[in-house]
Amino acid sequence: MPKTYPELNFETTEEVEVSDKIIDQVIGQDRAVEIIKKAASQRRNVILIGEPGTGKSMLGMALSELLPKAELVDILCLPNNYDENNPKIKTVPAGTGRKIMNSMPTPSALAGNDNNMLYIMFIIFGVLSIGYGVVNYFFLSNESDVLQAANRISFTFFVTIFVLGVMVIYALSKGLSQRMVKILKPKLIVDNSKKDTAPFVDATGSHEGALLGDVRHDPFQSGGLGTPAHERVEAGAIHKAHKGVLFIDEIATLRADSQINLLTAMQEKKLPITGRSERSAGAMVKTEPVPCDFILVAAGNVESFFKHMHPALRSRIRGYGYEIYINDMMEDNEENRKQFARFVAQEVRKEKGNIPHMNRDAVIEVLKESRRRSGRKNKLTLKLREIGGLIRVAGDIANDKGDKVITPEHIEQAKTLAVSLEKQIVDKAIEQNKEYSIILNSGSEIGRVNGLAVLGTGGDAGLVMPIEAVVTPTSKEGTSEVIATGKLGEIAQEAVKNVFAVIKKYKGGEVKQRYDTHIQFVMSYSGVEGDSASISIATAV
Repeated sequence: MPKTYPELNFETTEEVEVSDKIIDQVIGQDRAVEIIKKAASQRRNVILIGEPGTGKSMLGMALSELLPKAELVDILCLPNNYDENNPKIKTVPAGTGRKIMNSMPTPSALAGNDNNMLYIMFIIFGVLSIGYGVVNYFFLSNESDVLQAANRISFTFFVTIFVLGVMVIYALSKGLSQRMVKILKPKLIVDNSKKDTAPFVDATGSHEGALLGDVRHDPFQSGGLGTPAHERVEAGAIHKAHKGVLFIDEIATLRADSQINLLTAMQEKKLPITGRSERSAGAMVKTEPVPCDFILVAAGNVESFFKHMHPALRSRIRGYGYEIYINDMMEDNEENRKQFARFVAQEVRKEKGNIPHMNRDAVIEVLKESRRRSGRKNKLTLKLREIGGLIRVAGDIANDKGDKVITPEHIEQAKTLAVSLEKQIVDKAIEQNKEYSIILNSGSEIGRVNGLAVLGTGGDAGLVMPIEAVVTPTSKEGTSEVIATGKLGEIAQEAVKNVFAVIKKYKGGEVKQRYDTHIQFVMSYSGVEGDSASISIATAV
């Protein structure tokens, strides 16, 4: 009897209530949600380990939202009059930094004084020129032509010298004023003037400079053309996350020295900013320690975490926080189905009207797809990013057709349109196999079976792979061999040995002394890996 889903008592997802709090939007992670709430209240670090698309970054954002309201600050970098390569750091309440910057004089304001001086000089020059002309006309007109010519030459020389002098004085005064502005004006490196809650900084994929701060290179370091050191300082993600949350996905991919610097920042709650490139002019600059009191939310997958995570950094997080393994599936019960319907409504609302709402039957269809993708009985997948992609594709199809709601028909079309790369490869391979009649799907044949090969890591795409086995008299008296072909991986080769051990157990010395066993995986161009082929091999042999 088909399920009726009485718990889904709505007509469209528009009727489903969705909380504004991020923590209430997380589904299927009850233990993780409980720990995140504790970490927020006590300001603890958290490591989230799990599959991609299971809500790790969402939990990190929820933690920043739950943090108790703290006194956010702006961070200013000021010049050091005694050592320009050691800029000073000053913290002020949030919003004050921008006010300080706006109150500082600009280069154009200082340049106005230079322009006024220039205008005064030109006025004086004009008055002198007119006075000289009047004197020359009324009092010196009776002089000889030679004296008049000499006077004109001397006047021209005087004008030239005067103009050049004015230009030199103007250029020097303007350069001096700009240099004074560069030296005196601080730089606002962390601005929290527009933030009401604790900052959430996603530093995933950041290189060393973007994560820990850097000092820009200055190609002009002489002749008064260089940029002062404090103006080239750039804050890193750890400084921007001060009093907030720093989220790093795939943290194990960080270089070892970056992980150590991150550990230092967590221990000291402050870290100086210096040039990260030894060939840059910024390598000579090192600021005073910059505050970076943040909560670290680190995420990653199991394999890379255990291989590349620095033990000291992990120890620090464990000593002052929690490690959480994220669920990738949940029980298929009434409560979780209601949560799943809420998730569908959340995804539709995230699109802000770009896709229509979904009716009840379509939600049930998405629920069935989630059950199928879990790969286990009475489970629902929590790889919700992929489910969200299916919802958006169905919404696009509904928009193209001009429908006001998403229906089950749209979901079915989305399944065929938004298939995985593995599924597309499998479809092409199946078409090619049909041309050569490689797959036998009727009758029986001794020494041949059809195995099901899964492609990729998702487990939602695969194809039939024939396995053939032949037992022949041994070429060496008293010995036997197992020869398996088809680009077998290490685990698959061990599976072959295990199967042969079982056969020898039941057949004894007859197989061991008289026969070789040949096993072929037909058309396994990309190789075979895993131990799931054991039963197929045993059946074929």
